[in-house]
Amino acid sequence: MDLQLNDRVAVVTGATAGIGRATALTLSAEGAHVALVARRGDALRDLADEIERRSGRRALVVETDILDAAAPARIVDAVDRTYGRIDIVVNAAGAAEQPGESLTEEVWQRQFDLNFHSKRRLVEASLPFLAASGRGRVVNFVGLLEPTLVSAAQAAVAACTLWSKALSRVVAPDGVTVNCIAPGRVDSEQVRRALPEGDAKDDFIRRRIPAGRFGTPEEAAALVAFLVSGPAGYITGDTFSVDGGMHWAI
Repeated sequence: MDLQLNDRVAVVTGATAGIGRATALTLSAEGAHVALVARRGDALRDLADEIERRSGRRALVVETDILDAAAPARIVDAVDRTYGRIDIVVNAAGAAEQPGESLTEEVWQRQFDLNFHSKRRLVEASLPFLAASGRGRVVNFVGLLEPTLVSAAQAAVAACTLWSKALSRVVAPDGVTVNCIAPGRVDSEQVRRALPEGDAKDDFIRRRIPAGRFGTPEEAAALVAFLVSGPAGYITGDTFSVDGGMHWAI
């Protein structure tokens, strides 16, 4: 299938690791120009070097903290100056509070800033370009809405999911689609910190994941590539799980 991504311009946050990194590599391999957004400049430049080796195209590096309220304008301006357009926004940056962490007001605010407001701000700043594209695409990474305890991060991703659904209906007349992806346990820095190799990880997989393993960032990135493609133009306002059937039932 031709995904029709050649020369499309994609902004990918959280690009230095895990799903964000895999997404940037996948979209570039499909012919897209990619703007890499994250805080770690050295890692961004290493990824840009790898993309250039693989594709012959140099990715744009935008070193910034998405928690900065001024970051969306900075990102959009940098991409506009380099490419003159934005066709795709993939909000892959995000993280949950640590297990057992006290849910102070500061934690609540940070989780909503990271998992909802930063994504909302970037999409809103990009909307004029996405609408002008005639085939704009937004993918927001959220989380599994199957709460087992009170979590600030889960509340924030629930807000992002509902907002994405509403936005999809507002921007559909402009040819813009908005979808969410809820990854389960995908092998990444964050997941390895929470569940390192050992008995606890093995037990979690045995009890919770029918597929019998963690997913890979590339598997999540493959879904991104389809959702931002030309053939996916009639798919909008939905949330897709990439979780190997993960569940919390006993």
